[in-house]
Amino acid sequence: MTSGGPPVPDTTTTTSAPESRKRLVSGPGTLLVWLYGVMVVGALSRSAYQISTQFDRAPLAISLSAVAALVYAFITYSLVRGGEAARRAALVCCAAELTGVLVVGTWTVISPEAFPEPTVWSYFGMGYLFIPVILPITGMLWLRRKR
Repeated sequence: MTSGGPPVPDTTTTTSAPESRKRLVSGPGTLLVWLYGVMVVGALSRSAYQISTQFDRAPLAISLSAVAALVYAFITYSLVRGGEAARRAALVCCAAELTGVLVVGTWTVISPEAFPEPTVWSYFGMGYLFIPVILPITGMLWLRRKR
């Protein structure tokens, strides 16, 4: 027989959406989101300025800076959004970002004349204190840990 009162919901196996979001931005994840946010602003402002003033001098380099800004923005959004699907998307984007940094960084070392204007990823992010090469590695480690 039932006690006649309202049913008590079982909360032992479910996780609310806000809790799943907190999982990616807690602790060191907060710093990661902050650093990606700074990189969004840096890459976006650099590419916007260069597109409006220097695009004809170095369209490849300037386009790559714009792509970097978009990648940083998507990773930032995914980390803030939280959840398993966002974690996987951010992990894939961090791997793509690292690949881009390594390819562009190597390309600028081997053939610097191909880049008359630097990109965010030139020389492995040297103009940004090498944060572009460190950040995706740190991001992937954090995201794998939060699986």
